[in-house]
Amino acid sequence: MGIKDTLKENSNKLLNIASENATKAFDYPKIKSLQIKEAVNAKIREKAVLATKARLVENHKSFDDYTDEQLEIIIADEERKIVDDLKTKSLVVALAALGLNFFV
Repeated sequence: MGIKDTLKENSNKLLNIASENATKAFDYPKIKSLQIKEAVNAKIREKAVLATKARLVENHKSFDDYTDEQLEIIIADEERKIVDDLKTKSLVVALAALGLNFFV
């Protein structure tokens, strides 16, 4: 192996390391946004489970009275309600920031 081959091999290694680091740098915002999205979804899920527990207590039922599929449907409904509520609140805040009234 000559000096040319060694230099070529080392330069290829450096190029690969640089390209990997550049790829990681450009993927960072995507990774962070996915982490934030997962955290928000986990909080929404947690609130939905609490709302489901409250709904079951109001009806004098427990989790054992329902199948897993039925509980998933109830929790999904609560999640939908929470998301809709968040969207409505966000719209009201955006309109208030613009100085508009939501009820006009």
